[in-house]
Amino acid sequence: MDVVIESIQVHSDGRGFVFEPLKAGDLAVQRNTHIVLSMPGVIRGNHYHLKGTETIAVTGPALVRIREKKELRDVKVPKEEVYVFTFPPGVSHALKNTGEGPGVLAAFNTVEHDPENPDTVSDILL
Repeated sequence: MDVVIESIQVHSDGRGFVFEPLKAGDLAVQRNTHIVLSMPGVIRGNHYHLKGTETIAVTGPALVRIREKKELRDVKVPKEEVYVFTFPPGVSHALKNTGEGPGVLAAFNTVEHDPENPDTVSDILL
């Protein structure tokens, strides 16, 4: 399975913005959900999952680097846009906030988080 990347609709007004990171049918298979606020320049990820499929909604501006089939690929998420990335097991990923303010990541995984037996393997991409 390859990485799936989708640009999703963002609704914005003077109060801020709203987006729906998952389709209704995808919610049932998720076993872990977490929200991350990253400060400018911060890098998250730099890993891959052994079993879990991770879906991450990334607010721009951001840089997402992926290692898939030994090839590196950079995806730039534009300012005020949200891209959803679905990473199958074994695909390394790293995310960097390239903006001037906090960036938001909404992450979901099909494997429950277990700190005693983590599903992640470090792989430094950024």
